[in-house]
Amino acid sequence: MNSRPPAIFLMGPTASGKTGVAVELVQKLPVELISVDSALVFRDMDIGTAKPDAATLARAPHHLIDIIAPTEAYSAAAFRHDALRLMADITARGKIPLLVGGTMLYFKALREGLSPLPQADAALRAELDAEIAQHGIEHLHAKLAKVDAETAARLHSTDTQRIQRAMEIYRLSGQPMSVLIKQQEQNPLPYRILPIALIPSDRAVLHQRIASRFTDMLKQGLLDELHGLREKFPLHRDMTSMRCVGYRQAWEFLEGEITEAELMEKGIAATRQLAKRQLTWLRSTPDIIELDCLAPGLAQTVLDILTNKLN
Repeated sequence: MNSRPPAIFLMGPTASGKTGVAVELVQKLPVELISVDSALVFRDMDIGTAKPDAATLARAPHHLIDIIAPTEAYSAAAFRHDALRLMADITARGKIPLLVGGTMLYFKALREGLSPLPQADAALRAELDAEIAQHGIEHLHAKLAKVDAETAARLHSTDTQRIQRAMEIYRLSGQPMSVLIKQQEQNPLPYRILPIALIPSDRAVLHQRIASRFTDMLKQGLLDELHGLREKFPLHRDMTSMRCVGYRQAWEFLEGEITEAELMEKGIAATRQLAKRQLTWLRSTPDIIELDCLAPGLAQTVLDILTNKLN
């Protein structure tokens, strides 16, 4: 295992200070940064994504920032493909890949591989829609239980979207979804991973940071940014980019659906929910090095740990 080249995973919830630590590490270690953030991939979405500014990116360039337009989509599979290519290039240059971000699904896809699930099929989806309309979703759930009892058992009998998808997968592949998920790519990541998680010792302080940051985003011109994006691109609210936290609430405000006070409240609440999901994922991830993101001297602590691990 130790013969494999190292790769650093620097993970944490939103507003935990990941970027600041990563920028400091670039100055001290032979690393190149790869962004692990599903929002930073979008060009022209700067304020609402808390994208590092030009001066920061000049000091510490990040791969996988500003790579697609807001009208495009980016997936965990695309990330895994791009990240593996970049990691190989960085290693070949004699440097260490440092993957930094908070999109936990991307870290999971990179580390564990992806389930070989078939793509959606419009014709089959229409057939299932008709079947549900005629017999009800509980009927389809019962049929799913006969061919994929494991998946059916974990789905509520009225969960239309997931039941339909599970049955679609079975009819397309001839295999239960539960079996396919277990057949994830068995190729281990060819790196010695050094996983560090920045987790707050006091969640209330993280919540204060989140509130302050969202307030600052509005002061910096989040609404003007979204207005400009809507003029520049043929956007609609269901696009992946516009479902990003902050932009979704700003869209509702520009449409007159919520007040300015509600925008603030909903934006902060959605960001806190995002942080909660990120922390839940991190706490269930084995073999990570947990550090208090609120502790003084955090960057130096991370540097000391990595220096020790890399030597």
